[in-house]
Amino acid sequence: MHGIHTIDTGFGRPNFDAAYLVVERGRGAFIDSGTPHALPRFLDAIAAADLEPKDVDWVILTHVHLDHAGGAGELMRHLPHAMLAVHPRGARHMIDPSVLIAGASAVYGEDVVRRDYGEIVPVAKDRVIEATDGFVVDLAGRALLCLDTPGHAKHHIAIHDERANAFFTGDIFGLSYRELDTAAGAFIIPTTSPVQFDPDEAHASIERMMRYEPEAMYLTHYDRVTDVKRLANDLHEQIDAMVAIARRHAGAADREDRIAEAFAELYVARARKHGVALGTEAILKLMKIDIRLNAQGIVVWMDRVAR
Repeated sequence: MHGIHTIDTGFGRPNFDAAYLVVERGRGAFIDSGTPHALPRFLDAIAAADLEPKDVDWVILTHVHLDHAGGAGELMRHLPHAMLAVHPRGARHMIDPSVLIAGASAVYGEDVVRRDYGEIVPVAKDRVIEATDGFVVDLAGRALLCLDTPGHAKHHIAIHDERANAFFTGDIFGLSYRELDTAAGAFIIPTTSPVQFDPDEAHASIERMMRYEPEAMYLTHYDRVTDVKRLANDLHEQIDAMVAIARRHAGAADREDRIAEAFAELYVARARKHGVALGTEAILKLMKIDIRLNAQGIVVWMDRVAR
């Protein structure tokens, strides 16, 4: 649709982590890069779109978390003419990814980072462009507008595709797993991050995107969703509910565990209301990592605002 090709990067499990190839008049742009393990899938996507690597002009990163950007350096090695566009706060981490690797290792452990993310290689400085707020990528006359959208991360952009009237949202418009789709449509939850979540900024970024009246959102986790107004309202409601839960348990010695348990109850209850037929254990297994990360992210936010 509109020359937008979904790439399942294979990270984690099938239908979990998406990147996109946008094709316009024989030229291509990737949105996000997955991990280095995903490189064969990106090269296959180029061929499936009847392009060659030399026909790809851009790699645009929504942000520099490794499931979105870890493979950028390896991918750029195979795209001789491409430039990489990234938030100004993220540019230095693509040129020298050592801090990213150290940060991920601190959260997940070095062995997990090596296994799941592979070898993270740098991008040459002269191929990196800082996508400041309002920067427009011109893809053969097709405007891809980069908007500063903090909330999940300070180095986050969302990309508005004028042709499709849609956003590539990275993580700022939440997570929606296809296993939780029902007759009522897609089910969605917000996603924090371990260090930079900010609920007020998340609300503002969602509202900023909604002012464009988009017809669809292309999520990293996972794929295209419509009924955008309903999903935006769902995200707003849940962000507020998550903040209320966090404040309720702020003084507990085991606050992160209590918050994670309450988040699980919140998401399962909303899934049931949405008509999700999966058993509770299956729902929790699907969202286990996200529940823990959301709890970690909101605890860090509470500590930051308390200082």
